[in-house]
Amino acid sequence: MRMLHTSDWHLGRSFHRVSMLEAQRAFIQHLVRTVHEREVEAVLVAGDVYDRAVPPLAAIELFDDALHQLAHGNVPTILISGNHDSARRLGVASGLIKQAGIHLHTDPARCGTPVVLPDAHGDVAFYGVPYLEPSLARAAVGAARARHTDVLGAALDRVRADLADRPAGTRSVVLAHAFVAGGTGSDSERDITVGGVSAVPAAVFDGVDYVALGHLHGSQRISDRVRYSGSPLAYSFSEVNHRKSMWLIDLDAAGSVSAERIDCPVPRPLARITGRLDDLLTDPRHELYEESWVEATLTDPARPREPMARLARRFPHLLSLVFAPERSETDAHASYAQRLRGRTDQQVAEDFVAHVRPGRGADHAERAVLGDVFDAVRVATDQEEAGEAARTEGKDTVGAGRTKVPGMRAPGTRPGADDQQEAVR
Repeated sequence: MRMLHTSDWHLGRSFHRVSMLEAQRAFIQHLVRTVHEREVEAVLVAGDVYDRAVPPLAAIELFDDALHQLAHGNVPTILISGNHDSARRLGVASGLIKQAGIHLHTDPARCGTPVVLPDAHGDVAFYGVPYLEPSLARAAVGAARARHTDVLGAALDRVRADLADRPAGTRSVVLAHAFVAGGTGSDSERDITVGGVSAVPAAVFDGVDYVALGHLHGSQRISDRVRYSGSPLAYSFSEVNHRKSMWLIDLDAAGSVSAERIDCPVPRPLARITGRLDDLLTDPRHELYEESWVEATLTDPARPREPMARLARRFPHLLSLVFAPERSETDAHASYAQRLRGRTDQQVAEDFVAHVRPGRGADHAERAVLGDVFDAVRVATDQEEAGEAARTEGKDTVGAGRTKVPGMRAPGTRPGADDQQEAVR
């Protein structure tokens, strides 16, 4: 059985406000072309078809087009929902469209019910295990606890139970959307931590011939039988070193796996560059990145003027600007609280200016402005306190409908200095 394993399409997602729709369309065309050119017998999509639960119309139309092309080519396709998808929405009409060879697995309770496809060596059972939110999927799969390992383990127990009832020699493939221990994440995956734990051991998949994983965006091999395809496109600069690809998997008569990586089209390469602004603008080594999507990290001690506009003249596809100013070792290791200790309000404000604008503290004019501001605040505070004191004194002087007569004391109070002076007089 020859399978094409892909995942994490994230249709509808942008990259730093740049629409990825055309790049996603190019990927779909590449996938369909690969299916026909390499005589693929089953396409596996391991979750996160969409980027959000309610995708934009253009993303839905692109997904619809992809399914039509695969169905017209008579290529069975098995898809599961990921943590970005709305399982209920993605699964709408699944019973109807499976007649066209499109199998949507979005219901956790049916993870032990496979799609069975024959090849020259017999049957292959494909089990779709959608993303299992522990608290929601616990009852559906009969897990003991609402933890990722427990719910996924319970789902795989159902898979193994069904497989045990099938004829000897039936090979098995599981599609799952999860964070499996040993995998490496990136900045573009949504956190699925529950109770401080998100990773599950690869051992939960024991007894399965091939596991097609989704969720992590880097293509990677957990073992020969357990692999992530990764996302077909980069969705964060943390993926700058990713090789975007799909896995072409051959499953032989004995269930042994052979794998080949099929590269995906790259709309534009990514680049991360670091240095002082003048160096980034002039260093010839950066010519390589002038047509890339660029994230620039500036290390200038003081923030330069208009850095984005100036960098964009050389790097027209600059998308992200990060500031990481060079600091002395003393500054780097001193906490902000330590720098405040023993300082006046004026000095704290001047220190703050120097902190956010390294290399250039407040000048004479700025110090004068800060001084005027603090003086104004002090005056306002004094006036407010004086007003409050006057109001409090008024309450003491007139209260409960009685007027305080000079020389009179409240019952139980001792004579004060004023009373003593009055007695002397």
